[in-house]
Amino acid sequence: MPRLIDERNVRYPFYEASGSAADLGRQHGEQARLRITSFLGWLCESLKMTERELAQRAARFRPLFRKWCPHLLDEIQGLAQGAGINEGLALACQLRGELSKQNTGGCTTFAATGIATADGATLIGQNSDMLPEMREFAYVLHLTPDDRPELIMWTFGGMIGYHGLNEHGVAHFANSLGGGPDWQFALSHYPLKRLILEQRNLDDVRQLIRDVPVASSGNYMLSDGTGAIADIEVTPRGATEIARPQSGLLAHTNHFLCGAHACEANWQQSLPDSHPRQLRAEAFLTERAGRFMLDDAKKLLADHDGHPVSICRHPHTGPGDSILPNTGRTVAGLIAEPQLGRLHVCSGNPCELPFVPFELNRNGHEPRP
Repeated sequence: MPRLIDERNVRYPFYEASGSAADLGRQHGEQARLRITSFLGWLCESLKMTERELAQRAARFRPLFRKWCPHLLDEIQGLAQGAGINEGLALACQLRGELSKQNTGGCTTFAATGIATADGATLIGQNSDMLPEMREFAYVLHLTPDDRPELIMWTFGGMIGYHGLNEHGVAHFANSLGGGPDWQFALSHYPLKRLILEQRNLDDVRQLIRDVPVASSGNYMLSDGTGAIADIEVTPRGATEIARPQSGLLAHTNHFLCGAHACEANWQQSLPDSHPRQLRAEAFLTERAGRFMLDDAKKLLADHDGHPVSICRHPHTGPGDSILPNTGRTVAGLIAEPQLGRLHVCSGNPCELPFVPFELNRNGHEPRP
């Protein structure tokens, strides 16, 4: 089992589950029950739906799960049992904004590897910028499936797929994207994120992204245990990978960077601060190229250039945005060391709170403090 390295700094709860898919879901649901039911209450309120309407709308997506990830339906059934909710509501947790075709939240992702870092090892992560109430539903989840890779993720509200890494060093972090191809009836990104954490390397991830259709657009910052990194913009019409620069550095915020979608029309539908954050992240990484370390990653995610809508985002009194209102803030800072099986989690703004490291067992070996 992974061990919390410094328990004095705990902010987000830490849950763990093992066994069959149904076992994973049931144990997860039992431990996170209050955060799951609270999230569902918030979802009903924000989408202006009753629980019955939420479950009915979610049921439309069940055939997609049955086609692309049937084992996750077993886990979702277990989640419903453990949390004491019906299966339709447990499925709704995996759909979130897709239930009303919404794309919410802003994030800054990065990756550095090879000649870009002081020791050649990979560092990858992000700030997750959302409505502040998301902090009430969030936790760190460790899963040890019987027949799939061990993984650890930061997630919330019963979602069985979100940001994290697995025992093979496959890690992913993500950004919402403004504009792009129209919404289509397909899988939400959350089961895809879980499927990514079941892969062994980036080539497997690339094939998965080519095969599985998604409802809306999003960007994926990726790595694997070899130290390789990648950045792929995924849309309902397909995916485009951003060419990795020789510098070994990547950054992405909330607007398209490649392909036909990197255009003024889509940028107008992106967060207004996305371009400044992109430029700042690139400049920060470039300034430290060849000597980038874990402490630099923490400083990047605590950066206040452009405050309050900076990489480290804070609520403000200025005008809001349809994607993220002025109450939006950084609710988590996340940094992975994929080759060490380690995930560092900050429970809010990295300028104010510490990062707490968690480690995977990595094939039964004791975690290193």
